[in-house]
Amino acid sequence: MLTGILRNTSPASEHQLSHGISFSEALRVWARVAALSFGGPAGQIAIMHRIIVEEKCWIGETRFLHALNYCTLLPGPEAQQLAIYIGWLLHKTKGGLVAGTLFVLPGAVAIMALSWIYAIFGNVGAVQALFFGLKAAVLAIVLEAVIRIGRRALKNNVMLALAAGAFIALFLFRAPFPMVVLAAGVIGYFGGRAGWAAFLASNGHGKVGGRQVADVDSALGEEIPPHARPPMSWPLKVAAVGLLLWGGPVFALLVFLGQGNVFTDISIFFSKMAMVTFGGAYAVLSYVAQQAVEHYHWLKPGEMLDGLGMAETTPGPLIMVTQFVGFMGAYREPGSLNPLLAGTLGGLLTTWVTFVPCFLWIFLGAPFMETMRSNKALSAALAAITAAVVGVILNLAVWFALHVLFRELYEAHWLGMTIDVPVLSSVNVASLILTLAAMVAVFRFNIGMLTVLAGSSLTGLFCGLLMGWV
Repeated sequence: MLTGILRNTSPASEHQLSHGISFSEALRVWARVAALSFGGPAGQIAIMHRIIVEEKCWIGETRFLHALNYCTLLPGPEAQQLAIYIGWLLHKTKGGLVAGTLFVLPGAVAIMALSWIYAIFGNVGAVQALFFGLKAAVLAIVLEAVIRIGRRALKNNVMLALAAGAFIALFLFRAPFPMVVLAAGVIGYFGGRAGWAAFLASNGHGKVGGRQVADVDSALGEEIPPHARPPMSWPLKVAAVGLLLWGGPVFALLVFLGQGNVFTDISIFFSKMAMVTFGGAYAVLSYVAQQAVEHYHWLKPGEMLDGLGMAETTPGPLIMVTQFVGFMGAYREPGSLNPLLAGTLGGLLTTWVTFVPCFLWIFLGAPFMETMRSNKALSAALAAITAAVVGVILNLAVWFALHVLFRELYEAHWLGMTIDVPVLSSVNVASLILTLAAMVAVFRFNIGMLTVLAGSSLTGLFCGLLMGWV
């Protein structure tokens, strides 16, 4: 639909692309990227770099990093948006649609299948034991993400202060997640415009892969393609089509089902989330968990970890965990529908309102970004947001740790702060031992994520046998 409406928006759309890459070849390569997109954003971006830049030489290093930096500034999963951006650069709108859709399709199918299994067999001892082990591995992986991103982002005291401020605002004062990220971006933007060295010293991403390909040596070259210079009517058409596809279902549900219906709540909540998910999946999961668990009661804290474990072990963006959240929310409030049918519709609705905006952000902004290859203020905003995200992910790690390692928590209030305090006598010794083992595997022996996840799950199953769960 989007391709058809936007196909002939400018004379540039009639221009034959000169890079010589056929659409059918690109289709096969994007399918390969999607099938290999395990390992979270860092792993997915590295795989894309290896195939698109190092192996195929379709685009060069500088252009790849420029696109990546823009995608990191956007709400939503940066790896998928990077695929949309590169697909659009190579084959216009249809290229972006295919690259972005294929990137999420394997994960969407896998998470839906796992959600069905979880809903049907979730109370079976073997399933509980597997996810018991999975939680420990997920906690270790989230902690590793804090350190990995922190090493890259916190290169001076100003960035360290932004990370600490973000953590304190979220953990102690329950500040709204969007406001924390927005504040960091504004600070970075004006710091960059003022020329402060602290904001300009560590902006953007460093090199991604092992082999660096110069833009001039790539198939796309250095020039801006004709379709990246659209007429002024382009943004209006993109915005109209994108908002119709995104907001149309939300408006229809609001009109026909009204407020308070689970499908309406899902569509509105995840639409709002799609506008504020800066910093990647780990950063936003604390916001999703807080709302889904504490406000809507769609999930229990442990189930949020189960969903993240599913997303960690399947290809595609980690934010695909939201499909599991939507599935379980609708499954538990099906109304007159069969629970599994309601869950399926809830999961698909969540995926739609979460990922449609990603295409909108790229098709709307990429043409302008191609003409802004170097902008210090935007780069500084990126650096500040990335620093704040370290604090956001640390907040997520602490939240997960409290709910994994302790059976009971209570809220303490002091000087305007609200703190979740664990009841020390409720410590889950088995979870603590398994988490420490997973952390040793990740940090001491550098064992791969999938190996740690599989090993922890099997250990959880063994513990289940010993404890009589299975």
